[in-house]
Amino acid sequence: MYNILVCDDERDIVSALKIYLKADGYQVFEAYNGQEAVRVMNQEEIHLVLMDIMMPVMDGISAMVKIREISNVPVILLTAKGEDTDKVLGLTVGADDYVTKPFNPVELQARVRSQLRRYMQLGGGNVHSDVLCIGGIELDDRTKEVTLDGEKVALTRTEYDILKLLMTHPGQVFSPNQIYESVWKDNPYGTENTVAVHIRHLREKVEYDPAEPRHLKVVWGRGYKMEG
Repeated sequence: MYNILVCDDERDIVSALKIYLKADGYQVFEAYNGQEAVRVMNQEEIHLVLMDIMMPVMDGISAMVKIREISNVPVILLTAKGEDTDKVLGLTVGADDYVTKPFNPVELQARVRSQLRRYMQLGGGNVHSDVLCIGGIELDDRTKEVTLDGEKVALTRTEYDILKLLMTHPGQVFSPNQIYESVWKDNPYGTENTVAVHIRHLREKVEYDPAEPRHLKVVWGRGYKMEG
């Protein structure tokens, strides 16, 4: 699970952002001025920052300069229309992107995902290699635990092994025979229904709406995949 720091002196904006980000499976930390943001950065493992520019006590630009002294996490500025000079300054001193208020939630979520993906692909962050995260689903292979939005999910051994196989190869389609051969370690002949039943049970446990799964997808005629 990725940790995101949201810093804005308008509490309604922080609350709205928290709802959008938690829906995508992120853990959210809150701050209401730059000084609080710097303090959170020193105390918590943060993977991305959403930072307002105009704030009391310490503005977003000053806070970002402080953050860059201790961290290279992605910073997305929350800017008002007409703050073009501040946008340029923010990008100059280390911001990675900006979103103009009032923001489109879908656009903001897409920018967050994009920045996190880039950051992790470049070797940033300290998410353990044994911890797999897709959306709100997190699989910790050290403890053999699976959580959905932080809540523990009880899986059978077989369900766990299927989920691990698919989460280890996001986007890759596995046929029922391939899944059976990998998980059961046996001849997969005539086992499509067995795999389908386990996939159905797995969806009921890790999807918000099993009838309309967001992550555990069927590719008709081919098999199953995990989609980020």
